Amino acid sequence: MNADTEKSVTVIGLGLMGQALASAFLEAGHPVTVWNRTASKAEGLVARGARSAPTVGDALGANALTILCVTDDEAVRELLGQDDGGLDGTTLVNFTSGDSAQARKVARWAEQRGARYLDGALMAVPPAIGSADAVILLSGSPSDFEAHRSTLDVLGTTTHLGADPGLAALYDGAGLAMMWSILNAWLHGTAMLKTAGVDAATFAPFAQQIAVEVAQWLPGYAEQIDHSSFPAEVSALETDARAMAHLVGESEALGVNAELPRLIQAMAERAIAAGHGAEQYPVLIEEFGKP
Repeated sequence: MNADTEKSVTVIGLGLMGQALASAFLEAGHPVTVWNRTASKAEGLVARGARSAPTVGDALGANALTILCVTDDEAVRELLGQDDGGLDGTTLVNFTSGDSAQARKVARWAEQRGARYLDGALMAVPPAIGSADAVILLSGSPSDFEAHRSTLDVLGTTTHLGADPGLAALYDGAGLAMMWSILNAWLHGTAMLKTAGVDAATFAPFAQQIAVEVAQWLPGYAEQIDHSSFPAEVSALETDARAMAHLVGESEALGVNAELPRLIQAMAERAIAAGHGAEQYPVLIEEFGKP
């Protein structure tokens, strides 16, 4: 196998993200074959040197590494099922959004047809692909990841999470939980301050400072969770619950939606009722871990 063949890659699915993936490979000098259900979406990439495959089977057969970025995992199975024979010996890297159970299901489906499989999550917007700011999460066989690592590194900062193909999707979900929680907390605080004429731009630097400070607590809190031991080194949950009641009351008095702090307050009250009031805030992991 010559050097060009070793680093050549196929990209199936040319939405905004798929086009960004293919562009990053082209800019790094990789020979790229592309396929999309609407063939016209390949025109810009072809003008820059990509080859447009006439069929999915041709796209799969063109290279040992195929990147998938389509609408959902059902579309993955539908497209690839058109040419099962083309999967034998291929390494599939699936960046199609889905949950961890779907990732494991598609991994089994692909492996039964002779393919190697890595599941991935792109923690980046399309313009960031190809830069170090793009966080690329991958899970599945470590040896398959290492075999194609140099090619995949073109896309951004790659991290292999483990052999379980569901891990990338799980990390993606956990990251979304963090993102929306931070943004929702900021929006709630901004709504409160707007009642006093403070604009969002004025509050944002203070909010950033709080977010950075709280983030520094995470490693210590993680140790408590991993050891199932929650000594109140900073504050007891029952003390935090009183502050939550204050936040709810202040929000309601200001005419600001208090649903979010009431939800967290209710979880804290359940934990206190279960005997955890004298423990530290991370003990709420037991509430978050329940159905």
